[in-house]
Amino acid sequence: MRRFAGAGAGLFAIVTTIGAASAADLAARPYTKAPPPIAAIYDWSGFYIGINGGGGWSRNCWDIVTNIFGAPVVPPVSEGCHTASGAAVGGQFGYRWQSGAWVFGLEGQGDWANLSGSNGPSLLAGGGGSDRTKIDAFGLVTGQVGYAWNSVLFYVKGGGIVASDKYEGFLTATGFVFDKASETRWGGAVGAGLDFGVAPNVVVGVDYVHGFMGSRNNSFYFTGPLGAFSRTDRISQDIDIVTARVSYRFGGPVTPTY
Repeated sequence: MRRFAGAGAGLFAIVTTIGAASAADLAARPYTKAPPPIAAIYDWSGFYIGINGGGGWSRNCWDIVTNIFGAPVVPPVSEGCHTASGAAVGGQFGYRWQSGAWVFGLEGQGDWANLSGSNGPSLLAGGGGSDRTKIDAFGLVTGQVGYAWNSVLFYVKGGGIVASDKYEGFLTATGFVFDKASETRWGGAVGAGLDFGVAPNVVVGVDYVHGFMGSRNNSFYFTGPLGAFSRTDRISQDIDIVTARVSYRFGGPVTPTY
């Protein structure tokens, strides 16, 4: 009997010791917090190409500086001003590189356009004539400086602009075009834009450009078979363009940061 009692007491002591040790082990384990999630930083670096569409308007003022006989008109006679407006569609390509939150880039853009406008009757053609301006294409080469808030980029731009201009004199009553001129006009350009990285390699945005096209003298010629000289006009011009854009960027995916 005493043997059973002694064995029971020993077994109880062993079980109690094991339980206490297990409880001590459990209490000693420290609490470990889950690691924070990985934040993704959008990378704006790389080449890109895309399409754009929108519209523009161009302010044009005409002055006669040489008459039909080639004699100077002093002072020049104003024929009035008008706005040529319409749609534009085209494409853009460029390269951007990012340093911290700052983004730098170079871009080329080319668009077909149908900007057109005319003024009311002026002194042209004895008071029965009007002038019309058409812009059927333009191109831009600009540098960019921007600041990125992750997948949102605001930038300013500046560079050069070129436009394909056509000018017409027509009879206001009938629309008959009696003389015309054309030129490729160059100027300076400034602008700004806002881009959104909607996917690792897809960017959408809106872009605005103002072109300073200056004043140029243009020689007009009659539309008849002889095409004789008719006049010289000094035409001053500027142009504003707003487009929505979609581009594909050839670069890496978003960069994880810890």
